[in-house]
Amino acid sequence: MTGTDSSSSAGTAPEAGSDGAVSGTAGSNGVANLSPEASRGHLTSRITSADAIPIGDADPGADHGYHGELAAILIGEEELRAKIGVLARAVAADHDLDTPPLLICVLKGAVMFVTDFARALPIPSELEFMAVTSYGSATSSSGVVRILKDLDRDITGRRVVIVEDIIDSGLTLSWLLKNLATRGPASVDVVALLRKPEAIKVDVDVRYVGFDIPTDFVVGYGLDYGERYRDLPFVGLLGEHMYR
Repeated sequence: MTGTDSSSSAGTAPEAGSDGAVSGTAGSNGVANLSPEASRGHLTSRITSADAIPIGDADPGADHGYHGELAAILIGEEELRAKIGVLARAVAADHDLDTPPLLICVLKGAVMFVTDFARALPIPSELEFMAVTSYGSATSSSGVVRILKDLDRDITGRRVVIVEDIIDSGLTLSWLLKNLATRGPASVDVVALLRKPEAIKVDVDVRYVGFDIPTDFVVGYGLDYGERYRDLPFVGLLGEHMYR
């Protein structure tokens, strides 16, 4: 399943290699230098509800103990893998070997993503983990945030990249960006696998986004409902009968 590229109306897309990575000129770190257009708009693919593949007789959720619980597959394993490779190359192009990025994974949802993302990076990186909770309902954030697990090290002078599984309202991420900015990093960027543009409530500068998706209830690849479905290797739509 392939969605439509959100930048298709913004001009000619950069040439892609056989692995789906956007090509460019090689920089001093041996990684392709991407233009601002390539490193932002051309990274993001737009997925609509119409792109979802309904679950048929062969239910992929059943292989993980979730028979009859999913409505459709929104983004498949191969598509996720290809996009993560593109995102990793884009982030690497903005760094060099002497200043490796410090990846801050926001628990728990981003664990799957940060693991594959770090392995796809063609440059070294370091990992930190942070857990926050937002007051609100089970499916929406109020923006009032409490830290459950803080960083284990000082980030003064570091080039930080927050790794997010999904941006929904943007409220929690906005708070997190402000919080980390007070700790003296050299820079703070965000790489997000998924974003729901129609759900955004606050403007957040996200440098690297993999997919813009609809407001449907998505699970899998780290995303959960009641702590279930994180282990699915794809992003799927949860059947309405499971949460209504």
